Amino acid sequence: MYEKISKVIDEKVRPYLSGHNGDIEVLDFENGILKIKLLGKCSGCLSAKYTVEEIVETSLKAEIPEIKKVELVDYLSDETLDMARKILSKNK
Repeated sequence: MYEKISKVIDEKVRPYLSGHNGDIEVLDFENGILKIKLLGKCSGCLSAKYTVEEIVETSLKAEIPEIKKVELVDYLSDETLDMARKILSKNK
């Protein structure tokens, strides 16, 4: 399954994202739900939700009917979390 997903991403999704200085990483696929992370400039973009729904999910579901939903996993880097902890600990 991951091979099929990678093929569609490489052929249809990645070219679109790279045009916006972004990329995509597949995190997990289970029970029809594909979890992804956007990278590069796409990771913090205000249009990320639209990109996932209109570009990523549409492209993948058209080629791989086993995919029922694509979920964007947002995360904070360890550096950002450490900075937030420092700021919060100063306010105690």
